Amino acid sequence: MSSKHASIKTAEVPGPKSAALGKMREQLIAKGVGIVAPVFIDKADGSILTDIDGNSYIDMGSGIGVTNVGHRPAEVEAAVKAQASRFIHTCFQVTPYEGYLRVAERIAKSAPGSGLTKSVLFNAGAEAVENSVKIARHYNKRTASFSFNHGFHGRTMMALALTAKEMPYKAGFGPLPETYKVEFAYCYRCPFDMEYPSCGVACADKIDEMWSSPQFEGKVSSLIGEPIAGEGGFIVPPKEFYPKVSKVCKKHGAVYIDDEIQTGAGRTGKMWCVEHWPGTEPDMLVSGKGIGGGFPVSATTGRAEIMDAPQVGGLGGTFGGNPVACAAALAQMDIIDRSLGNVNRINSLIIKRLNEMQGKFPVIGEVRGIGAMLALELVSDPKTKEPAAKEAGAVKNAALKKGLLILTCGTYNNVIRMHPSILMPQDMVEESMDLLEESFREVMS
Repeated sequence: MSSKHASIKTAEVPGPKSAALGKMREQLIAKGVGIVAPVFIDKADGSILTDIDGNSYIDMGSGIGVTNVGHRPAEVEAAVKAQASRFIHTCFQVTPYEGYLRVAERIAKSAPGSGLTKSVLFNAGAEAVENSVKIARHYNKRTASFSFNHGFHGRTMMALALTAKEMPYKAGFGPLPETYKVEFAYCYRCPFDMEYPSCGVACADKIDEMWSSPQFEGKVSSLIGEPIAGEGGFIVPPKEFYPKVSKVCKKHGAVYIDDEIQTGAGRTGKMWCVEHWPGTEPDMLVSGKGIGGGFPVSATTGRAEIMDAPQVGGLGGTFGGNPVACAAALAQMDIIDRSLGNVNRINSLIIKRLNEMQGKFPVIGEVRGIGAMLALELVSDPKTKEPAAKEAGAVKNAALKKGLLILTCGTYNNVIRMHPSILMPQDMVEESMDLLEESFREVMS
């Protein structure tokens, strides 16, 4: 295949310069920091990454769902330069500035449901998660939290406790704060051995039953959930699931926290993924990743009565809502607002090709996703659905050597995930699918 965008110039991937820096990394960087692709990047532009050896890759990872409109958009670059020429840091709690307010204003205007009007800005998604639970506890004076199996919420202590996957995220870091897991609507692997839609989305009813037990009644402060379970495998629940979950939370006087760190910022064709399911009413929203245009900024947003519960001085952070990051976020959100129409085009192209690949390669058990958040779950046997983690890793590695950067995820490490820029050109989308199919053919031959 003649490639238009991906270009591998070295005999091996990683090339010699990346390999040399890889040895340096082993000496200097803690072993616990994993690497998806051992190629050191020199330049990024749009949806193309170029490494220090001159190899170019189509980027279907987007920095794990961060560069939603591609790398270095001109508007973001200009906004960053303009802000940096004025001031870079004061700390909002010392001397405030308008950019912080404007980011909060933009989130409030677009927030799902109604009444989510007040925000606090932070640096990373985990920090926003941590503070959402902290605020919820202060508000209703309860200490326990619910989160979903297959969920991922970050690596700080509370966020880690809310995260489901033990290896590599939680092992050895306990004891962790008081959290409990409830079942997510993972229809491909239903934990109750039921079928949708005849099940009536019983998994949401099971949460209500669990909540009503003496162990939990009146003790659980909040339930946090991703609209699509990201790290857990890009698991898309039925449309009835979250409307029912939000009603269950309201019934039990708990705060429902919508974790849109990976699913938000236009990733699924709407500003916030939960908007795909009318009737869902979050009490709080946590955002990050894609809102910042590549800069570290996140937000905890909620109803005024919840957000105003903590005492003055109880919330904040030295770098939270940094002025340069706020400038980048505002420019990024402008691009997202006018680009949402592209998402359905990208989705149609990719879903069509993935469905065709499923017909060719039995290892593909399920194709799933919404918008520009798409995945393939690989299985050794379509009947038993035995997870095919080895094959997923092999396809990822084969794709990199052809010039395509994709990521794996999933509770069982058997899911190939893709989050392309919502501005990726059609010919680049088609080329990426050609490279992915070639990779499957190579691994499965």
